[in-house]
Amino acid sequence: MLNTSEFGNELKRLGFDFYSGVPCSFLKNLINYSINECNYVAAANEGDAVAIASGAYLGGRKSVVFMQNSGLTNAVSPLTSLTYPFQLPVLGFVSLRGEPGLKDEPQHELMGQITTQLLDLMQIKWQYLSSDFNVAKLQLATANEFVEKNQPFFFVVKKDTFDKENLKLKERAIHSNKKKIEKTSSDEVPSRLETLHVINRCKDDKIVQLATTGKTGRELYEVDDCSNNLYMVGSMGCVSSLGLGLALTKKDLNVVVIDGDGSLLMRMGSLATNGYYQPENMLHILLDNQTHDSTGGQRTVSHNVNFVDVAAACGYEKSIYIHTLEQLEKEIYDWKKTKGLTFLHIKIAKGSKQNLGRPEVTPSEVKIRLQRFINEKG
Repeated sequence: MLNTSEFGNELKRLGFDFYSGVPCSFLKNLINYSINECNYVAAANEGDAVAIASGAYLGGRKSVVFMQNSGLTNAVSPLTSLTYPFQLPVLGFVSLRGEPGLKDEPQHELMGQITTQLLDLMQIKWQYLSSDFNVAKLQLATANEFVEKNQPFFFVVKKDTFDKENLKLKERAIHSNKKKIEKTSSDEVPSRLETLHVINRCKDDKIVQLATTGKTGRELYEVDDCSNNLYMVGSMGCVSSLGLGLALTKKDLNVVVIDGDGSLLMRMGSLATNGYYQPENMLHILLDNQTHDSTGGQRTVSHNVNFVDVAAACGYEKSIYIHTLEQLEKEIYDWKKTKGLTFLHIKIAKGSKQNLGRPEVTPSEVKIRLQRFINEKG
């Protein structure tokens, strides 16, 4: 077995000091170490964990993600459409439940057979983690080389690899909503483009704007392509988790997350994680047109969801229904003055700009210039 503390200290020595994940019994001791000794964000699911870690990497932190191999399937979207195109490297630890030849629960049987094949298909370099510390130390050095070349690396962890690490009891924070404003009048229902113009003109040189995938990112690019914007090109539902990781690691910058109803519905557990970790420098704006606009205008179920109530119940300090663009602008400027994790929900019109183009900058170029902005302003 590996001495968990000794192994964790080697990770820290290499600069890995930000962790996110979902527990697995095979990884519990290393997870306990990271909770006891490092910055650990408990994600609602494995895909969110990858996005949170990626946001922390944007903020200058070398990041680690933990997951059971069944959860690796949940992380496929951000591992293929976020970390790959943007070249956001994470160091992963995935357990090998259902290892062929060993008795395990029936739900792990197939995943145990295909875990490493799945990593190969995603073009992620990996190794079985050795239980010998001297060998594991060399493996960590190899993994670090990949991360420093902007490539992810995963360790596949077998049962009983780590020795016991007791979890230290810590007080759990309790965050409650302080300001909730629900719908009180009719909606202006502006276009997405008009709404993005308002959001963008509230921007200053301490704000980073993260736009969700699809028409939102593409229209923001046309409104104002600049170094403090990031346009998601995939990993639907992950934009606020990316924002959380960045906001927690760069507290002297303000992070504006521009989300969509289809996107938020896909990973609503992120609201609970955001509400718990409570970055006061994050503003979460939901543009809700009750439609999957980028894929043909199919309806979402957002008409049946009270997002303001949900965000408030998840611990967002402020959760506000926005009726007009004038109100939207006022609330953004108020947030810039007072801070506090804030959720703004505005209904927008269906449809998008005619002949809408696509960003001419590649995702990796967007990442490089954004990191340069963060380093200069943060």
